[in-house]
Amino acid sequence: MSNMLFTRRKFLSAGTLALSGTALSYAGLTSFIPKKNEVIRLGIIGTGTRGTGLARLIKNLPGLTVTAYCDILAVQAAKIAEHVSAKAKKYNDYRKLLEDKEVDAVIIATPLYLHYIMAKDAVAAGKHVYVEKSMTYDIPQALDLERRVNNAKLVFQVGHQYRYFGLYRRVKQTIDEGWLGEVTHFECQYHRNSDWRFPVVEKGTERIVNWRMYKEYSGGLMAELCGHQLDIVNWMTNAHPERVTGMGGINYWKDGRETYDHVRAIFEYPGGVKANVSSILSNAYHGYEIRILGSKATLQIERDEAFIYTEARKKQTGVVDGVTGATLLNATQGEAMKLEFIHQDEEKRDPSSYALLDFATCIRENKKPFADVKTGKYGAIAVHMANMAMDTGNMQHWEKEYGG
Repeated sequence: MSNMLFTRRKFLSAGTLALSGTALSYAGLTSFIPKKNEVIRLGIIGTGTRGTGLARLIKNLPGLTVTAYCDILAVQAAKIAEHVSAKAKKYNDYRKLLEDKEVDAVIIATPLYLHYIMAKDAVAAGKHVYVEKSMTYDIPQALDLERRVNNAKLVFQVGHQYRYFGLYRRVKQTIDEGWLGEVTHFECQYHRNSDWRFPVVEKGTERIVNWRMYKEYSGGLMAELCGHQLDIVNWMTNAHPERVTGMGGINYWKDGRETYDHVRAIFEYPGGVKANVSSILSNAYHGYEIRILGSKATLQIERDEAFIYTEARKKQTGVVDGVTGATLLNATQGEAMKLEFIHQDEEKRDPSSYALLDFATCIRENKKPFADVKTGKYGAIAVHMANMAMDTGNMQHWEKEYGG
């Protein structure tokens, strides 16, 4: 690998198969629709932290099994092997996995810049697709992939797993029922105190292992961390941002990285609603947090729980999930009331488990996923607009060609 450069050619195949530069041909193929009790066979492309994490969840989920996986790094492939059947096939070229007739659907958990080409080829191969967020590296890829998916008869889901988590569905219900009043502002942060790097075990693989550090492969903090929260804002507002401004920089970890370690952007939505989104790598105070500010109350989300803070002189009666009318009536400004979202006897799963189970349901019932290609397009474009605003210093606008 000359100059330690992690090239697209190198990732796509660790073998000697040369890329022709043309799309793969899967003419006449149709997507698999399982019978009611038939197990859906998955192929995982990319077996790093995320891919292996999903495999760990899948082994405990009904109706799903991993029959193949693909990675160019032996150390990564060895990690996922602990969580899949010994009969699962190992590939180092994702195109060979797509040709496998014992794979019904694929999970794409590779570096961001590879999402588009792999998802495009998987759609062409007639495979159902679960692709991690952000859906694509840039805006033209998002628009083209949406067109291709809309012309295909298969299930295409994007890894915005919080849409499937009961907490966020309760939050959406709370907003829609008017408990917060008129929502005018979102404050989102995803802060950590770490260099965001992984140890490099194999010589010459720095740019493969730590691809998030390099702009050629990654959308940085805005894509990898803030992308989740941007999707939540899109969902809560039932809209996409109309314009974005922002700033970013390498302020703390001056270690040769290219992507910013501090980012902040302001997104404006229809009606003037603002979302202030930040991510930093030098302070973890309050870590992950979303605050939704309304004229009657503020709702604060802290990873897997949420609290409502009523405004003074804006007291209400009624029921918001587990919060009783009497509690709301007697609440004072600044008093936290926990938002209940599961029954006491209900098991709380990892949000990705819910997303994967719904992926399987959509395949079985031939339904469109909640986090579909349009959802992925909105998220990917919002991320890229923010990165462009930070890189250029110019406000970015949602263009007509991006669609609704």
